[in-house]
Amino acid sequence: MIHIDGSHGEGGGQVLRTSLALSLVTGQPFRIENIRAGRDKPGLMRQHLTAVRAAAEIGGAKVEGDAIGSQTVTFRPRVVRPGVYHFAVGTAGSATLVLQTVLPALLTAPEPSELTLEGGTHNPWAPPFDFLQKCFLPLVERMGPRVSAELDQYGFFPAGGGCFRIHIEPAERLSPIDLAERGEVQARCARAIVANLSKRIAKRELNAVAKKMNWGEECFRVEEVRAACPGNVLLIEIESEAVTEVFASFGRVGVRAEAVARSAVEEARTYLAAGVPVGRYLADQLMLPFALAGGGTFRTLPLSRHARTNIDVIRRFMPDALHIEEQEDGTVQVYGAGVQDEAA
Repeated sequence: MIHIDGSHGEGGGQVLRTSLALSLVTGQPFRIENIRAGRDKPGLMRQHLTAVRAAAEIGGAKVEGDAIGSQTVTFRPRVVRPGVYHFAVGTAGSATLVLQTVLPALLTAPEPSELTLEGGTHNPWAPPFDFLQKCFLPLVERMGPRVSAELDQYGFFPAGGGCFRIHIEPAERLSPIDLAERGEVQARCARAIVANLSKRIAKRELNAVAKKMNWGEECFRVEEVRAACPGNVLLIEIESEAVTEVFASFGRVGVRAEAVARSAVEEARTYLAAGVPVGRYLADQLMLPFALAGGGTFRTLPLSRHARTNIDVIRRFMPDALHIEEQEDGTVQVYGAGVQDEAA
C-alpha cells in the first residue's frame, strides 16, 4: 500500500488524479490523506469524486472515503476493464480532468473504449477541450494509441453542461517520442469564443491580440457557440513542426476584454521566446505518458510547482520513471526512464 500526502507540494487535486491514474496502470493500491489541503475548500469536490468513481469503475476497484468533502481515500484496483463508459460531473467541474485520470490505463488496455464525459469543458482551472484535442492527444497518438475527441456541447463556469466524447484504440505499449526541438512555426491563429454574450467582447479581445502579435487578418476568428450559461474563452494556437500549442484565457465578470487578451498573449510570447517545443501546461500533461513509455525526452520552460508536485507523485509509484535536467539557458530537459516493463 502506497501512502500519499495530499498536502505535498501545491496540495491540489492533481496529487489525487495522478495517484488514481498510476494505481490503475501499475495495479498498486494507495491511501491518500489531506486531499486538496492546499485549497480553500479541502477534500473531494464533485469533480474529484467523479474522477475517483470513474477510476473505480474502470479498474474494478474497492474504494473507501469516496464522498464529498472526504480528505482521505483508499483505492485498491483490480483489473482495468475497457468498454463504453459515461461519466457526468454534475457541475462545471472539469470533465477534461476526469479524462486525465482514466485515460492512461485505457491507452494500453486489451480492447478499445468509448467515453462520454459531461461537465465543464472550458473553465479557468483546467485544460480546455481544445488543448486536449489539438495539443495533447496528437502527441499521445504519436506514442502508439489512436485517440479521437469530439465536442458535443460547450460547458462554461458556473453552469457546466458541456459534453464531449473520446474514442480510444489502444496500443500494446506506449512508444517513446522525442520533443527536443520545436521546428519552424507553420500556422497560428487566435479564436475568441463567446456563448450568450456580445460578439463585441470577442472582437475587442482579438483586436488586442492583433496589436501585440502583428499577425495577418486571416489569423483571427470570432466564434459564437451554444452553452448553458454565458461564457468566453480566448484561444491562441501556434502550430509548429513538432507540436501545436494552445494558450487559453477566460473572460470573467469585471475583467476587461483587453486584460483577457493580455494574459494569453503573454503566455504565447513567453513560449515563443524560449524556443522550446513544450509549454508549461503541456509539460505537466506529458509527465505521466512519458513515464509509462519508459523513454523519450522533451524540452520545456522552467517547471511550475504544480509540475514538480506531479513528478514527485509519479515517483512514488515508479521511483525511476523520470529524470530532470536543468539547462544553462533556464529550460528543462525531461527524460522518461526505462520503466515500461515495471509498469506493465
